[in-house]
Amino acid sequence: MNKYIAIMAGGVGSRFWPSSTNERPKQFLDILGVGKSLIRMTFERALRLVPAHHVFIVTNKIYKALVMEHLPELPQENILCEPSMNNTAPCIAYTALRINALDPNAVFAVLPSDHVILKEDEYVRKLDQAFDFAASEDAIVTLGIQPSRPDTGYGYINYQKETVGSEQIHKVISFKEKPDLPTAETYLESGDYLWNAGMFVWSVPTILQSYKINAPQILDVLTQQNALYGTLDEQAYIDAVYPDTQKISVDYAILERAGNVYTIPADIGWSDLGTWNSLHAYMSDGNDAVSVGQNIHLIDAADIIVVSNNHKQIVIKGLKDYIVVDEENALLIYPKSDEQEIKGVVQKLML
Repeated sequence: MNKYIAIMAGGVGSRFWPSSTNERPKQFLDILGVGKSLIRMTFERALRLVPAHHVFIVTNKIYKALVMEHLPELPQENILCEPSMNNTAPCIAYTALRINALDPNAVFAVLPSDHVILKEDEYVRKLDQAFDFAASEDAIVTLGIQPSRPDTGYGYINYQKETVGSEQIHKVISFKEKPDLPTAETYLESGDYLWNAGMFVWSVPTILQSYKINAPQILDVLTQQNALYGTLDEQAYIDAVYPDTQKISVDYAILERAGNVYTIPADIGWSDLGTWNSLHAYMSDGNDAVSVGQNIHLIDAADIIVVSNNHKQIVIKGLKDYIVVDEENALLIYPKSDEQEIKGVVQKLML
């Protein structure tokens, strides 16, 4: 079994504005202040499972130079460049076709580029388990995160309690969209649900067959000249045809329609860091005041996060329930409780 890993790195991360911008999205930021970008941390975890030449980065073509900057040891031909942002289903189909041209019986994982994993040894063990199962069965495998709270910001996986074989692998009953709070509380109490973290493993034949059955339009568009994958003409071909693919997530296009989906419950210290609030929760034990950057002085502050990427002296007293982000060209001061509005505000600023 030859294993590959595809890291999805084409998103903008507008909920992390003003740090994350169209020019330098969240995955290329040292959002934790540890000296490494999120995509670098994801790549280094991938190297625990496969060699660098078996890692693919799927991104928008405008970010190719950033990928090369952050991952200099990655072969340049392993950067798959989308000419348009058409959501995850087309880019995963494109990745499957590229790997198919190299190794038609391979098994590959699809991983987000901007998540944090605390328990890396367990993460590697669970992914290896998923690789083995996907190699031996006609199965789409997803890692499901054990929920720790009734979160309304994640999709959920409803799964059967019975295991498949001797391993802790379960058949998926259905995927649920982001619920309201009472529904999320019901999910948590039942013990029948996991968070959908967007981490998938499958063989090349399994996922291509699933596209043929469940999302044929995408595959039809991308296989008009199938022999071009893995050649010097691939990018020009993708530039021409890719924008015509259906704009749809892999969750809608494949996972919710396929009947061969399985999940592995995983307690891996996961956080998607999707918002400033989630970063605050990750870095604090409750209502703490959190700061990321230098020269930040907080006095009698609580339940706030303050981020600075410059050398300016920042002094804040008595502030509660706020996000403060100071960048060179923008300053954000916004109530944490109203954080879901930030994306809409950013969209208006771009008009």
